[in-house]
Amino acid sequence: MIKGIFPIERFQQIQTPFYYYDTDLLRETLRAINEETRKHEGFSVHYAVKANANPKVLNVICQAGLGADCVSGGEIEAVLKAGFPANKIVYAGVGKSDWEINLGLDKDIFCFNVESIPELEVINELAEKKGKTASVCFRINPNVGAHTHANITTGLAENKFGIAMNDMEDVILEASHMKNVKFIGLHFHIGSQILDMGDFEALCNRINNLQDQLERHHITVENINVGGGLGISYGHPNHLPIPDFKAYFDTYAKKLHLRQGQKLHFELGRAVVAQCGSLITKILYVKTGAFKKFAIVDAGMTDLIRPALYNAYHRIENISSDEPEETYDVVGPICESSDVFGKAIDLNRCHRGDLIALRSAGAYGEIMASQYNCRKLPIGYIKEDF
Repeated sequence: MIKGIFPIERFQQIQTPFYYYDTDLLRETLRAINEETRKHEGFSVHYAVKANANPKVLNVICQAGLGADCVSGGEIEAVLKAGFPANKIVYAGVGKSDWEINLGLDKDIFCFNVESIPELEVINELAEKKGKTASVCFRINPNVGAHTHANITTGLAENKFGIAMNDMEDVILEASHMKNVKFIGLHFHIGSQILDMGDFEALCNRINNLQDQLERHHITVENINVGGGLGISYGHPNHLPIPDFKAYFDTYAKKLHLRQGQKLHFELGRAVVAQCGSLITKILYVKTGAFKKFAIVDAGMTDLIRPALYNAYHRIENISSDEPEETYDVVGPICESSDVFGKAIDLNRCHRGDLIALRSAGAYGEIMASQYNCRKLPIGYIKEDF
C-alpha cells in the first residue's frame, strides 16, 4: 500500500469515483522533457491533447512551454482556452470537417497534418475563400510496425492513417500547384505505448531513406514530425514515474539524419500525463464466490475503459488498508461482463468503504469516459484542489 502520495483523509470526503492528478509529478515530467530537448537543437514537443484534456492539466502543460497536437476542432478550442499559442498548434486527423478546418485557418495555427489528397483539396478551397495560405505537413504512412497492441498501431499500410509512401512525391507536387497551401514538412506516427527504441530506430531509417529520395528530386523539407508513441511503466508507477526521455530523444538525435536548419517535432501524450493520474474509487461490496473473491467498486468501464477495450493493465492499490494481502477480482457496477479492472489481484484485505487507486490512469482515462448506464462523468481534481 502506498499512502504517502495521496491525501486520503480529503479523498474520503469526496464523491467517488474521481480522477486525481499529481501536478508535482506532472511538472517533474515536463522539466525532464524540457531538459532533454534543450540538449538537441531544433527539437520541439507538442502535447497530444487526446491523452487528457482536463483544463487544469492543460494549463500546467501550457506553462511548461509545450505546443499542442490536436485531432479535433474541440481540442483546438480547448488548448486556445488554456493559453497555448496558435503558432504552436498542429492539427491532425483523417476526417477533418469544414468547420474544424475553418477554425484552424481563422486562428492561424502552425500547420495541418494532411492525410489525403481530397483533404488537401478541401483545405486549399477553404483557405482560398478566406484569402489565406494554410501550412501543411503530409502524414506519410511509413509501413513500420510497432511492438504494441494492434489497436494502437498506426504506421502499417493496412491502417487508415496517412498517405502511402509511393504517393508521397505526387502529393507534394500536387500541393505545389495549389495557391492557398504551403508544403512545410512530413509527419509520421507509428503507434502508442512503445518501449522498444528499436521501433523508433526503424522509423528513423525509413525517414532517412525518404528524405534521400526527395532530395534526388530537389525537394527539401523544412519540418520533420515523428509523432509520439513513447510508453510508460504501467507495472511500476511508484518506482518508474517518469519515462526514459533521454533514451527516446537520443535515439532520434543519433539515428535521424536531419538536414541543416531542419526542425524536428514530437507529439507526446501518454508519456506526459499517464503516471500523474489515478482513478480513485470506493469498494461497495466484498463478495465471496464459489472460487474467488470480488472487490466490487463504484468505478466502472464508463470511467476507465482501457482494461475492457485493450485488456490494458493498471496497477491497483488499496490505499485504505494495512492488513495482509488477499486475492480479488476487482470489478465495476456496469451491466457488462467486460467491466473488470483486474483478475486475481493481490490487495491489502478489502472492506466496504475502502479506497482503491487505479494507477497510471492520467492518459486515455478521464478523456474517454462515457455516460453509459446513465452514469455521471467522473470529475478530475489536481493536487492543488486539496
